[in-house]
Amino acid sequence: MIQEQSTDLPIYLTISTGYRAFLTVIIMAGAFMAILDTTIVVVVIPKMIGPLSTDLYGIQWVITSYMTAAAVALLLTHNLSRVIGLKNLFVTGLAVFVFASALCGMAASLENMIAFRILQGIGEAFIMASAQTMLFMIYPPEKQGLAMGIYAMGVSFAPSLGPTVGGWITQHLSWRWVFYINLPVGALNVVAALSFLPVLITHRMRLKFNFISYFFMGIFTFFLLIFLSRGQQLGWFQSTTIGLLAFGAAIALMLFIVSEICAGHRLIDPDIYKNRTYMLSMGFYFFVMGLCIYQFLYLLPLFYENVKQLGTFDTGLHMLAFAMFIAIFSPGAGILSDRFGPQRVLTVSCVIFLFTSWYLIPSLNYYTPSVQAAILTIPLGIGMGCFFAPLSAMALGRLGDKTAQGVSLMHYLRFVGGALGTAVATNMLEKSKAIHFEGIGIMQNYEHVRQFLDSTTQRLAPLFNDNAAIGKAHVFLDRLQGLHALSLAFHDTFRNCFIFALIGSTFLVLILVTEKIKTRRSVTPNF
Repeated sequence: MIQEQSTDLPIYLTISTGYRAFLTVIIMAGAFMAILDTTIVVVVIPKMIGPLSTDLYGIQWVITSYMTAAAVALLLTHNLSRVIGLKNLFVTGLAVFVFASALCGMAASLENMIAFRILQGIGEAFIMASAQTMLFMIYPPEKQGLAMGIYAMGVSFAPSLGPTVGGWITQHLSWRWVFYINLPVGALNVVAALSFLPVLITHRMRLKFNFISYFFMGIFTFFLLIFLSRGQQLGWFQSTTIGLLAFGAAIALMLFIVSEICAGHRLIDPDIYKNRTYMLSMGFYFFVMGLCIYQFLYLLPLFYENVKQLGTFDTGLHMLAFAMFIAIFSPGAGILSDRFGPQRVLTVSCVIFLFTSWYLIPSLNYYTPSVQAAILTIPLGIGMGCFFAPLSAMALGRLGDKTAQGVSLMHYLRFVGGALGTAVATNMLEKSKAIHFEGIGIMQNYEHVRQFLDSTTQRLAPLFNDNAAIGKAHVFLDRLQGLHALSLAFHDTFRNCFIFALIGSTFLVLILVTEKIKTRRSVTPNF
């Protein structure tokens, strides 16, 4: 057990390699548990509708409330870590998350579930922000790429594993065990963290917090995420509610900016904006890691379930194809980043990801065999696995004492980008499906359709009366037409993800140019 450090030496100089590995396991166990919960719950959402006495639109608040609470709470983590310390913040997050998981498992109404999910989201925010910062601190600078690779394995692999675990639990146990499963793991993690994690911040500060800016930023985040998650359901700007949410978000953002300009102590340290590499990395992170990758994580399970007609557990198994490669390549990308530089690793992974998002993933359709579809997603896993470690090492490596705030902003962008990506994907999928469904009907050969209806009616005639057989034949044709339209819609939506990946890659180009200029200036002699 390590007690409070009496020296100002960096923590990575005071611990052995074996102990560093042990601390990494403790930290990553909590982070993996928290991030897994973001997608494992999605699979069991339909199973909650009956027990919680709600409908599909109501049950979506189980996800929306969690994401909103986590995003808003992330803005607190930087200041809290300086007051109570990273260790205490991590342990508090674990305790809150485990306690909220138990309450979610026992929830008897939608209102209770939403309240407990808000509490769970706050716990996840505390865990994720403190975990990444602690990993960054316990590894020496020359191995911080490896640290971020290990962290990336949890951040990227856990969401991909969620559908598999959720499908198995739903099939063999109950949806409530999706929450109960966190109790033994979380309790052991709390004990291990209290016993073995060192106190990483010994010079603590009094709480100096801009509550006014935080209030406006919280209101902006709340309105923005509700706007994004409910836009498709309410018809976007055809709805008065959506218009009011957009207007409220814009006003809250402007008031936040005014508050930051006028305040003596700002919520976000303005010096962090001066780090050009960090700011450009956040642009890349938002478009590629947030908007694009979260769309793929959202769309692929829907593709397997609705187009390939696979069950929940089988969908999870097919998702494992690229999830395993995320787990394999994430630490490797971190090691390569330490050896060759994060810019080179990011460039190679970006090329792989662009090729995959433009050509391989959009090629998936109804006629693609399921095994072949899973194989075609493997390069996606390679690209995703190689992104996070070099990006984090490059973005956070020069922040110094602002690392904790940089981590908080990264995860804030992850939630906002993920919500925006999900909304964009849903809107694009529904719009393309409607367009293709109408187009298929217009282009159909009338004689072929009549022959199909007649033959289908004849096959159904022994089972139903004449009117019922004719009606079911028309329904069958409608279902086939809808399935084909949905397959084409997935092609369009997958291809649309490439646009966001391409926009994000422009930030990478700017990063490479910026680093090249810095290198030339550092080697140019001054006369």
